[in-house]
Amino acid sequence: MKWIRHLPNAITSGNLFCGCLGIVFAFQGNLVMTAYLVGIAAVLDFFDGFAARMLNVTGEMGKQLDSLADMVTFGVVPGVVIYQLLSMWVLRQAVANFDLLATLQGNAPAIPASYYLIPPVGFLVTVFSALRLAKFNIDSRQTDSFIGLPTPANTIFICSIPLILDLHSPLRSNTALGNSPINALVSGLSGAVNDSDLFRFIINPWFLIPLTLISSLLMVAELPLFALKFKNFRWGDNQLRYVFLLLSVLLLIIFQYLGIPIIILLYVVLSIINNLLNKHRNEVPR
Repeated sequence: MKWIRHLPNAITSGNLFCGCLGIVFAFQGNLVMTAYLVGIAAVLDFFDGFAARMLNVTGEMGKQLDSLADMVTFGVVPGVVIYQLLSMWVLRQAVANFDLLATLQGNAPAIPASYYLIPPVGFLVTVFSALRLAKFNIDSRQTDSFIGLPTPANTIFICSIPLILDLHSPLRSNTALGNSPINALVSGLSGAVNDSDLFRFIINPWFLIPLTLISSLLMVAELPLFALKFKNFRWGDNQLRYVFLLLSVLLLIIFQYLGIPIIILLYVVLSIINNLLNKHRNEVPR
């Protein structure tokens, strides 16, 4: 049964494998499949640590493998997702400015070259994810809690965007969310006017770039957040975790994919409230 001691690392490797596939699907334009793979990877990321604690398997190998896997799945993948969403906006601008007659005459209108500098902004998430993971590895304060938004939570937040659009956009069947960038261009030529207000609001640099900056800064902020690490299953030791999980299930039932970003915001808000309560308890004289 010696093989069972390798189970945590095998689970972590599954996380990494999902991240690699997620990148492939993202560059193919299938951001919905990327989001599903991130969801699977997040479950694996939770259970590798859980399995390691249950089997009492500890070591530097597991820690380093976990960070490397997280860098791919929860660092590179969200950067690629935002890159692709911003690229979709650039494609739409190109379609909107397309003039067939001018093209045939050799005077094709061009969108500003600066527009093509916008999509790479998405990789700021990747850079700050690397900083977040490096900080976590050397910060002794983050054994039972987190300082800054964890990379899996940030990635789940970002990858919920394609799922929300896929659910609510009237162009579900022919947008780049589920097909190739070429189909995105065809979609823009044939039916861009039918885009929902939600689609136009989200696929817009005025929304996506601030989101990128805020999520990047939250990962390295000095903000204490509770960890979903169960050392046991007693209510007294895990009240906050159980409350959060219960509310998360209810939000998913009520709002479906739209509940995912609400859950991440709830996680931050509950952590802040918990920090204030703990500070108050420590200040009360006994």
